Amino acid sequence: MSTDSPTTNHWTDRLPAAVGKTVHRLAIASLISQIGIIVTGGAVRLTKSGLGCSQWPNCVPGSMTPVPEQGVHGLIEFGNRTLTFVLVVIAVAFLVSIWRIRATHRTLFGLSIALLAGIPAQAVIGGITVLTRLNPWVVSLHFIVSAAMVMAATLLVNRTGALRRGETSLGRPAGTTQKFLAWTILATSALAIVLGTIVTGTGPHAGDADSPRHLFDPYFVTRLHVVPVYLLVAATLIALFLAMRTGEDKALRTPLVLMATVVLLQGVIGYTQHFTGLPILLVLFHMLGASLLAAAAINVWDRATRKFPF
Repeated sequence: MSTDSPTTNHWTDRLPAAVGKTVHRLAIASLISQIGIIVTGGAVRLTKSGLGCSQWPNCVPGSMTPVPEQGVHGLIEFGNRTLTFVLVVIAVAFLVSIWRIRATHRTLFGLSIALLAGIPAQAVIGGITVLTRLNPWVVSLHFIVSAAMVMAATLLVNRTGALRRGETSLGRPAGTTQKFLAWTILATSALAIVLGTIVTGTGPHAGDADSPRHLFDPYFVTRLHVVPVYLLVAATLIALFLAMRTGEDKALRTPLVLMATVVLLQGVIGYTQHFTGLPILLVLFHMLGASLLAAAAINVWDRATRKFPF
């Protein structure tokens, strides 16, 4: 028989009973941190620090932290590893913030669990990356999973933002044409990101001088990579033109403007880095752009199709 009185206070009573400013800000923090870990991971590879920690989960045999012999590369790689704990803190904080409303907001709860579970999964993939001496296929998988987590965090931001404003949905779905274009934008963005990892795996920035590389023709894989990009540009411009022309899909104007901006910047950076010998800073910006591309594409798709549960 319980001895708790009706007035007993539980720790959950102090948690939010609705999606408010704190919950939404934690969702935004999750998105920013997921993009941030991609950029810092890129910095590890571009500074040739991919094997700065030669072991996993230890940095070096017998030590979780780098030793002086590892030099600056060990510090860079270990620094990126420690950022994983920032992601964990944010993911746990968000999960706790919605714990009281998890039964009535199942999508938020499911996305938060997926993002939290993705962190140790990524740590394992990162470990395999080190143990395989930066095998380019494993490195590609590492980036693709990170891009998927950026997309999940974007879905989270969309829903917490709407709920904070007192809305119970993202609005009505767009018309048939815009839905088709949104699916095209999402598919071509995903394909461009996947092919982009193969281009990177063929290029010079391996993360370590002795790491394996793809043996593809760099020119061929680069040309293959831009095919879905051309389709993406066409779909984005058509969707934006239609949204600006009619008031029926005016809710898509801002998402499509953001999408067009990201695509334009990615195109400029991509072509510039290609014709200037892949300078490190431009490659890093291109990785940031790929992260923003994933977020922008899923945002357009989410708002146009309303396919993902609210």
